[in-house]
Amino acid sequence: MNFRTLALAFLLAFPAAAWAQEQAFTNRSTELKERGADDARTIATLPENTAVKVVSRGGGWTQVEAQAQKGWLRVFHLRFPAAIETSSSSGGALSGLTSALGFGRQSSRETTIATTGVRGLSPEDLKNASPDPAALAKLQSFRADKPTAERFARDAKLAAVAIDPLPEGAAAAPAKGRR
Repeated sequence: MNFRTLALAFLLAFPAAAWAQEQAFTNRSTELKERGADDARTIATLPENTAVKVVSRGGGWTQVEAQAQKGWLRVFHLRFPAAIETSSSSGGALSGLTSALGFGRQSSRETTIATTGVRGLSPEDLKNASPDPAALAKLQSFRADKPTAERFARDAKLAAVAIDPLPEGAAAAPAKGRR
């Protein structure tokens, strides 16, 4: 039995094991947390473009292994490269699998970035929510008055654009990609 036959047999018998842990990269400098929560202890600060191995996911957090440590990162602080096969042959998933193992025709590969989204708060999240005066104060510190905003726009050479209001009773078009 050669290597390719053995590899194909393994992948068919244990498909989840082959892709259980995927590679990702930090898209900004971010804190590696002890658990998936804002108030969790910070284990380390990972610089932008740090390679991590995804272990598991939970809500807006992803458990990773990075720099010989295991911890949690915000899912929005990660980018996931994904390989896409383009080939003129047909045959579905099995064709792609056999091509990846070196059977059949060669295919070209290109890399793209996969994105991840997290939906809004669950009823349970809302029920268990509690006020955070420190977070509110921090948020209010980002507020800018009209003269400051106008000065920023002028310095950035931004131009004002007039937009006509929607006619009375007209509904706005839903954003693409939203449900």
